[in-house]
Amino acid sequence: MYWNEEQQSGGSNISPMEFVERSLEEIRFWSRIMKEHSLFLRLGFRCEDTQLIAEANQFFHIFERIEQQSHAFTNQTDPMTIRRFNSEVQVAAANIYAFKRKVLGLILSCQLPGANNFPLLVDHISREANYFRKRLIELNEGKLVPLADAIIKENVFFLRIMADHAKFIGHLLDPSERKLVDIARNFSNDFDELLFQARDLDGMRPYSQTVPLLDQFLDQNRVSVVSLRDFKKTARDLIEECKIKSIIHPLLADHVYREADHFLTIIDMFDAHLTGTNV
Repeated sequence: MYWNEEQQSGGSNISPMEFVERSLEEIRFWSRIMKEHSLFLRLGFRCEDTQLIAEANQFFHIFERIEQQSHAFTNQTDPMTIRRFNSEVQVAAANIYAFKRKVLGLILSCQLPGANNFPLLVDHISREANYFRKRLIELNEGKLVPLADAIIKENVFFLRIMADHAKFIGHLLDPSERKLVDIARNFSNDFDELLFQARDLDGMRPYSQTVPLLDQFLDQNRVSVVSLRDFKKTARDLIEECKIKSIIHPLLADHVYREADHFLTIIDMFDAHLTGTNV
């Protein structure tokens, strides 16, 4: 996901050590996310959806095993071993992506009336599965996108994710939590605007890919992501302490907090590569 200074103009081969480190970072983060998606889907199905519940449980255990296995490797593990592991995990990511899209199709064709999985939520988590799948393919193929392209691409993806999170929080809070619902709605509007700006910047490539523009782009996004991350942390803590009314599972509250924190890490690392500073 992160590109070095010398890769800005056209990319270069990733070193074996960097390949292992990046692969394990991606798998450790996203396998936990995929595992939790399986749980959230299962909780949203109806009691009679026994086949879908069984499939969700199966994916939960698959990604739990992957997560555990990833922590058994180190940055000194043989790159060929990690390459094979990436391929195995990529298949699992492709399979859960297909499962999520199947569920989305069932919801949109009104075949799961009364279930509690929002169509946008299912689309959201399927986008994340597809992102994870493609990341592993890119790593195994040694593809390194030039830095300027990567900055815009990653921000477009994650800004949409953050906008979705704000919408989910607003809908899952009890309507009587008027102030928190308003805050979530404002975050949704803020990130929709940031996403539109990112897409505009994307449409102006390659002329928009100057260091001053990209640096300002990252700085602006960072400010909003920090605010949203802190709001999510507060909401998570209040939910865990039973201080607010909602139907948000405590694990879901922590889940969206971790994704915001992950996005901040990406922004900081991009900024460090762009400006030549240390994180």
